[in-house]
Amino acid sequence: MTTSFSTLGLSPKVLAAVESSGYTTPTPIQAEAIPHVLNRRDVLGIAQTGTGKTAGFVLPMITLLEQGRARARMPRTLILEPTRELAAQVEENFNKYGQNHKLNVALLIGGVSFNEQEKKLDRGVDVLIATPGRLLDHCERGKLLMTGVEILVIDEADRMLDMGFIPDIERISKLLPFGRQTLFFSATMPPEIEHLADTFLSNPARIEVAKPATTAKTVTQVFVAVGRESAEKRETLRELIRNAVDLKNAIIFCNRKREVAVLARSLEKHGFSVGALHGDMDQRARMATLDGFKHNKITLLVASDVAARGLDIPDVSHVFNFDIPTHADDYVHRIGRTGRAGRSGTAMTLVAPADQKYLSAIDKLTGDGVKWLGDPVGAAPSRERSERPERAERPERAPRAERAPRAPRAADTAKSSEPRESVVEAKPATTAPRIAEEPVRPSAEGRREATRRQQTARPERPQRRDRDDGGERVIGLGDHVPQFLLRPVRLPSS
Repeated sequence: MTTSFSTLGLSPKVLAAVESSGYTTPTPIQAEAIPHVLNRRDVLGIAQTGTGKTAGFVLPMITLLEQGRARARMPRTLILEPTRELAAQVEENFNKYGQNHKLNVALLIGGVSFNEQEKKLDRGVDVLIATPGRLLDHCERGKLLMTGVEILVIDEADRMLDMGFIPDIERISKLLPFGRQTLFFSATMPPEIEHLADTFLSNPARIEVAKPATTAKTVTQVFVAVGRESAEKRETLRELIRNAVDLKNAIIFCNRKREVAVLARSLEKHGFSVGALHGDMDQRARMATLDGFKHNKITLLVASDVAARGLDIPDVSHVFNFDIPTHADDYVHRIGRTGRAGRSGTAMTLVAPADQKYLSAIDKLTGDGVKWLGDPVGAAPSRERSERPERAERPERAPRAERAPRAPRAADTAKSSEPRESVVEAKPATTAPRIAEEPVRPSAEGRREATRRQQTARPERPQRRDRDDGGERVIGLGDHVPQFLLRPVRLPSS
């Protein structure tokens, strides 16, 4: 049975905004979540990326906010997002679906002036969308009171866990009223997130439209074996982009921010339309790059995992993993940027010989199997090795006992013909055996004589010179002799 938005309990104004946006049929997560949100129940939503989770809580929240009004510095609802891009995207959804409402929406993210954000808070906010760090900054400055929050939304909870925001979320939850409604959404459900959901939610309606960490069936996944060298990986990537079928645009993921910049410059040098997106960029540059990619001004977007979660760019045809993700859950989110809203997409992942354990983790998590384009990793030598001339094999050496004696060299023959000088002194004639006697102590004069002989036989050591003495040797205490050393010594009478 096909469900329509009109049967979910949304207000006429919201239905009119949805209809004007061109949507007629809700996704499974929307069809199940919206009635529970309207009934003021806590919700635990688990669905793979690209299934419309954002509209699943935005539409019923707008309906509930039609009654009541906002007060200064006391937001009515709070939505926590892990990244600035996701927060800005949720704001766009409220502006789109709330076009028939007069809702005050404030965005608290880093990279923006505090003064502008405080002005919005002073006017009163119906919907507050924030990243955890900037929200706590405003609370510590005394510019925000959280006691009037009616609905709390924790979006992309697994990403919050990866980015280390869970302690901040726990601090924020202590500032909120106990009787609030909590909506908890995540694409994957590791044990830490299960524990977090049990802490924040009270008798939630669990909505699971797909098993955790599954990939969309509309995405064709391909793995490509490459060598260890970065130059070879970049060349392989360029060949894949040139030979890709029906490539409209693509997101290329790297594990490191530095690699994002290097790869973007390399692709631009080879004539591709490319932009870069990573966490070290300022907010204005990040939003400009993302806007250019959405409006087809940029064909290729080289990004870190900041673009892997929740970005709603519906018509991405290809995703390339230049670096295989170290966490298998990130693979699910990366390839979820394509094949959205029922469209088909292609995801290609470059796999180096050292990436075998990450590949095994992805295969174990998704259960989709590994489909190789060409030879699998390790089956063929890398390109830079195959181009090197092979070394001539050394013949095996025979055992030492079976080797032929070495022919004497000319220098050895010349040495052997010269008469060798005797280095051993002739021994005197055998002396008579000594008779055991009591050892006789040498006299003082004998000891002094022995000491003189040892000093005479010892080679004279070179005198040590200081570097800054000008070459003159310093004797004793120098030119000055202390007066107490020149006084006559009185000898005691015997």
